[in-house]
Parts: sequence; structure tokens; C-alpha cells
Amino acid sequence: MVINKKKKPHVTFRLNMLFFVIFLLFSILILRLGLVQIVYGEDFKREIERTEDITVNNPVPRGKMFDRNGKIIVDNTPLNAITYTKFQDTTQEEMLETAERLAKLINKDTSKVRERDKKDYWLLKNPEKAKEKITEKEWSLYDQDELDDKEIYNLQLERIKKKDLASLTPQDLETLAIFREFNSGYALTQQIVKNENVTPEEFAVVSENLEDLPGVDTTTDWERYYAFGNTLKTVLGNVTSSDEGLPKDKLEEYLARDYSRNDRVGKSYIELQYEDVLHGQKGKVKNVTDKAGKILSTEVVSEGQRGKDLVLTIDMALQLEIEKIIEEELWNAKKNPKSALLDRAFVVLMDPHTGEILTMAGKQIARNAETNKQEMKDFALGNITTSYEVGSVVKGATILTGYNTGAIKPGSTQYDSPLLIKGTNPKSSWKNFGNINDLRALQISSNVYMWKTVIEMANGTYSPNKSLPLDLSAFDTIRQSFSQFGLGVKTGIDLPNEGTGYIGPVKQSGLLLDLVIGQYDTYTVMQLAQYISTIANGGFRVQPHIVKEIREPVLESNELGPVFQEIEPTILNRIDGKDEWIDRVQEGFRMVMQVGDGTGVSTFKGAEYNPAGKTGTAQAPYDGPERKKFEKSPEVMNLSLISYAPFENPEIAMAVLVPWAYQGNSGPGTANIIGKRVLDTYFNLQKQDQSVETNDVSDTQQNTQ
Repeated sequence: MVINKKKKPHVTFRLNMLFFVIFLLFSILILRLGLVQIVYGEDFKREIERTEDITVNNPVPRGKMFDRNGKIIVDNTPLNAITYTKFQDTTQEEMLETAERLAKLINKDTSKVRERDKKDYWLLKNPEKAKEKITEKEWSLYDQDELDDKEIYNLQLERIKKKDLASLTPQDLETLAIFREFNSGYALTQQIVKNENVTPEEFAVVSENLEDLPGVDTTTDWERYYAFGNTLKTVLGNVTSSDEGLPKDKLEEYLARDYSRNDRVGKSYIELQYEDVLHGQKGKVKNVTDKAGKILSTEVVSEGQRGKDLVLTIDMALQLEIEKIIEEELWNAKKNPKSALLDRAFVVLMDPHTGEILTMAGKQIARNAETNKQEMKDFALGNITTSYEVGSVVKGATILTGYNTGAIKPGSTQYDSPLLIKGTNPKSSWKNFGNINDLRALQISSNVYMWKTVIEMANGTYSPNKSLPLDLSAFDTIRQSFSQFGLGVKTGIDLPNEGTGYIGPVKQSGLLLDLVIGQYDTYTVMQLAQYISTIANGGFRVQPHIVKEIREPVLESNELGPVFQEIEPTILNRIDGKDEWIDRVQEGFRMVMQVGDGTGVSTFKGAEYNPAGKTGTAQAPYDGPERKKFEKSPEVMNLSLISYAPFENPEIAMAVLVPWAYQGNSGPGTANIIGKRVLDTYFNLQKQDQSVETNDVSDTQQNTQ
């Protein structure tokens, strides 16, 4: 017998409830999808399609430097270069893979790879072995957040052994060197991977494989080229390499001025002083990226423009001739046993009316560390960075200070015989001259006349064999007066790190006497050039400058563009005093070189260019590179010469300094010899230039006819 059982009602109810819930959920889902699509659809679409515009600056070549006659001094040499630009979404693993591919195509110098770089690379290449460097206990601590990622990584670094690093092959090291360059850049900033000795084959094969090398590109880079080798190199300055980038001490300043961290900038002297001009206007490229950082398109916003060019005041033909003279005379002087400590000499030629520096020459004999042989090096920079006791060349400033303070008047006479001051050795000129006036004192370089002038200035009274108390405030009076000529203060030349010389800190009567004959405070050669220019031009202290013009860049390599800015002469001050006082010192300087027994007559007698000037000799303690060989600093003679010509209408002012010229009371007159040859050369070149100009005019006239 079959019994029919009815289904229980509660089962049907549960199924219905389940279907209802499912229906309700689907309804909510459909409603939600509709809401998203209809209400927020456009917002989400915009978010998915969102892009970012990132503008990147690309560096341009620096401006060039020309001499006053348009000759190239500093240029840019093009270089084949391989670069890398890191995308925002690029991983370390992707960068490493690209580096490995690139390493197979180029040779990369590995000398800059450090041990820490090798360890980082080893960990990246050997992740499983890296894990084994950490104990189970340490991993447990890591899981418990008692050790963080950085601490784990440092433990791994510490436990890498030499045998681990020894497993790195030469190919690995090249890959590492490239990977290191990749990592040194910033996102979307072009980084130099290799720009030295890139062979045409390397350049070609990389160019052909760019599709397999994401971020890598081939381009043209540049390096500084010096057309005249080391001539004036210390003054021209240096530029940072792409490895150095921005100097650390000025990083924030440069970044604030829109520089990139790997930009090359001037780091010394002209390159540094005129960085804003030479750097140029960078090219701008706009990269359009999606929200993941992948570049979708690239647009050139501006091509950029290389830096503006500098026309220097320097005449390179003259500079080379003068450097040759210095070298020859230094080697000649070194043959004298008395000149064993001599190792340098300096010459500055300056237009006394405009402050333009036509020549800034300096040479130094130094021992080559590799060959142990003496060689001649450029030391033009020493004209502004080193200072010395210069001797009697300052006596023109002493006489003018005497006039200005009322200690002497034009024509005042003094009796030149040894001063006998109690407790000191007799103080005298190089010989006794008897009764002399101010002009004669300059002509024969009387020390006694200068001493008696400063004694009067300092309210002293000289009596033989008695003490000589002086008002030591005269130190300040003299130094303030000297500063009007540029002695003891910055000249204002357009170069950084200019020295001001040494101001003796001790104030004593004997040192006051030394000060007025140039044997206490020290001065630079540039200060001497400004000083003699001030006397030559009638009392105006002109600011020296080494840049004559700033020019717009042009494409032609040896052509000058339009003038952007011309550097005008700057008068810093007019010295205190009457015109006739300056005229009188000028006459005294003419007598030094042209009249009777003037101290420069034997050298400059018969010179057609009618020179005026002052010679100087200072007895000073030696403080050069050989100083450590002596228990006590030996006494040496510094030789100096200041001059201008022609006397009636000066067109050139000159300062010559030969420190540590010889030991003893007499020796070779190297400064005078150099000075005579320099002025002869200058005026001979002027004649040649005038002759060429005359011939050019004649040729033009004939062609016209």
C-alpha cells in the first residue's frame, strides 16, 4: 500500500525566500551599476583617461669665449652620447634588464663602481641567496614587525662575503656600472650613461636597438675645448662634469633657479662668475603620461638656445708672447745660484682709462709628481690670489699721501743720509744722496725721503741716536690713502675669490717706516696694475674687468653674434689731491725711466714709447713651497715694476712682480728685463696691427678705383 505524503509548506517558503533574496540582490546590483554608469560614469571615465603633463628641461651647450680680436678661446666639442631617461613607473628589475642588454652593446668604464654598489647589485641579482643571509629567528622577528625592511637589508649587506662578490663577472660589473648611472638620475630627466670614447660602432648599434632598450637614447653631448691649451686656463675656470652635477654647497640655490641636479655648471672663475650668461636657455619637452606614469606622447615646447658668448678683454696674441717672455726669463734667472728659490713671475697689462685687462699672465715652475722634473705651469690666477711685499713701487702713493696730509709740499727737500735711531741698525737708502726734493726722491728711489715724510705725518721728531716715538694712527691714514689707489683693497675685477693682500696687524714705529717703502703690507699684482693706472690716467681708480662684451649666440662656430651687453668702464673713486700733485708724481715716474741715474734708465733708455714708472725691491722672508726645508725662513728679494706709456697720453699700464727673485744684496734684475721686453712686444704688435690696417685700407682704395 502506497501512502502519498505532501511536501512540507516550510520548505517551499524557504525556497521562495531564497529566490526573493537573490532577486533583491540582483536588483540592488543592477541599480548600483546603473547609478555608476548613469550618474558617475563620466567621472570614472575621466579618471581612467586622466593624464599628466610633465615638462622636462634639456640642457644646452654653454656659451663660448673669444678674445678681444674674435679668436676662439673656449669652445664646445660635440660628443656622441648614450643617455637614459627613467619613467615614473619603471621598476628596479626593469632597469636592471635594460642595463644588461645595453652592457652587451657598449663598453662601460667600471672604475667608479664601489664595493657598496657591488653588494646592492649582488642582492638584486640573487634574491634567494639574499634571503638565506637572514636566519629563521630574524625572519620571525620581521614577521612580528620587530625588524623592518631597512634593518633586514642592512643585515644582508653586512653578511655578503668577498667570495660572493668574486662571483661577479666583468660583464656583471659593466652592467652594474650602467645600472648605477640609471639610478643616479631622476624620473623623466635625461641622464648621461656614456659620453666619453663612444665609438661610431657603439653609437650605431645602440641606435638600431632602441626599441629593446626602454628609456635609452642616443644624442649629441659636448665638452669644453680650450683652443690655446693651458694658456690662461686657471682664470678661465672649470665646469662640473655630468657625474658631479650641481655643487653640493649651492644645490638649493641652483634648484630654485630651475636647474636639474645633473646639470653642468661653472665651478670656478670666469665659468662661475658668468654662469647665468654662459648656461643658456634650456630646451623644454612636455611628456604626457597616464596615471601610471607611462609616457603617452612627447611634445617639444621650445628648442632652447645655447649660452651667450663672452668676448674677453684679453689679446691672446699678446698673452702668448708675454707668457713666452716670462718663461724664458724665469729659466734664465734660475741658472743663477742665488735664484734657487725663484719659481714664479707675473705680468698684468691694463688699459688705464677703461680697466680692460689685455694680459693677465703668470707662470710657475713646479716639480712634476710623476717625472720628478721641473716644468712650467700656468699661474695667471696668482695675479689676484697671491700677494707679496712689493717694495719701492708704492713710493708714488707715499708722496701723494705726504702732499695730502701736509707732511710735504711739491718741491719739499730732505737730506738723504742714514737715520740713526736708538736701539736699531742704521736705516738708509741704497746710497747717500744728500739734499733732494720729491721728484729726485722718486727718481733715485730714496728710502730716507719717504721715512722723513712719514715721521712728519706721524708727528715725530727725528734726532740722531735718540728714540723715535710716532703717532701710530698714521698707519690708518696711510692705508686709507693707499686704498684710494687700490692697494690693500679689492680691485673689483669680475672674478671670484680676489685676494686683498695682507695687512700687518702689529703697529710699531719701525713697521710704520717699512710700510711707506712697501716692506710690510702685501699686495697683489692686480692691485699694482690698478694703482699705476690711477696715476697714469690722472687720479681715477678704474675697476679692472676681463669681459669686454656679452654676445648673442649664432650657429656658425667661429662667428660673433650681435652685442647683447657691452661692459662699460666703471670709475670707483677719484683720489684725494690736486691735479698738479698727480702731475708731479707722473713727472717723477718719467724721471725714473728716462732721466739721468733714474733706477729704470739703464733698462728703458732709448725706448721710443716714452715710458714712465717705478721700480721696486723688497727684502722679505721666503714663504714659498720650499719653506719646510729651512728651520728659519731665509731672506729673499722680491722684484717689482710698474709702468705706463706713452707718458703724454698713456694707452697701456703694466705691473710686473717676481717674488723670491734671489738671495743676498744683489742678483738678476728679472722684473725690469721682463717689463722692458713686455712693453717692446706690446708696441711692436701695435705697429704691426697699424701696418695691416693701413695695407687693408690701401687695398680697398685700389679695388674701388
